[in-house]
Amino acid sequence: MTGREHGRLRRHQGIRQRVRGFPQRPRMCVFRSHKHTYVQLVNDLEHKTLLGRSTKDATLRDKLSHGGNILAALALGRLVAEEALKQGITHVVFDRGGYRYHGRVKALAEAVRQGGLKF
Repeated sequence: MTGREHGRLRRHQGIRQRVRGFPQRPRMCVFRSHKHTYVQLVNDLEHKTLLGRSTKDATLRDKLSHGGNILAALALGRLVAEEALKQGITHVVFDRGGYRYHGRVKALAEAVRQGGLKF
């Protein structure tokens, strides 16, 4: 594990101590890789994933040329917001996963907000 990844995991642990997801307000956690972006809505009380989407999904793969850029994060944010609203989820707690609120993470968060979720 590199020093950069170790630092991110340490920051993520600190965030997880403060941020909890509940059934009426799940935790929206983000993971980035070089090629893709992943989002999960998690109920931490029951240890269940309510919704999980990534840029690898078939609905987005056909529309995107590359899954690891800002355009892909925007499309993923819109998809997550749409599917969360279908499940009756209107509020979430944002867990940026130790990443800076910049670039793909920021684009994803803004797209989710524009899609109708509040956090």
